[in-house]
Amino acid sequence: MSEEEKKELKKELAKRKRMAVEIASEIHDIVEDTLWTDYIKMSELSEKLIVAVEEANSFKTENGL
Repeated sequence: MSEEEKKELKKELAKRKRMAVEIASEIHDIVEDTLWTDYIKMSELSEKLIVAVEEANSFKTENGL
């Protein structure tokens, strides 16, 4: 694998991790600010977070990063 390919894979991994962090941030915001009105969103966001983390971890493992 060339350095350029490895760089692109790392870039893609960072993108996938960032998506998971953004979902976690949404959860944090609800907990901090609007729990009593937006608690219903927590289940959906939790499921999205699990999928995003699993995808990032799988991508990392599959590409030897």
